[in-house]
Amino acid sequence: MKNTLKVVLLLVGAVLIGYGIYTILFPHISLENGTDKVIAESDSTQSFAMICLGILTLVCGIAFRKR
Repeated sequence: MKNTLKVVLLLVGAVLIGYGIYTILFPHISLENGTDKVIAESDSTQSFAMICLGILTLVCGIAFRKR
């Protein structure tokens, strides 16, 4: 059971960090009209929260490894 929880925590942490980095690097286009693209002003607070949550999850997964 401990081994399964460790693997799940490590995978979820990696996915959260990857998603957070993806949302920072590639903002969503909110309107596209021919050649004009209007990019929505994004607050990157959610992206940083995802990265921090992913790091916390990875740390918890590594802590289960040391037990």
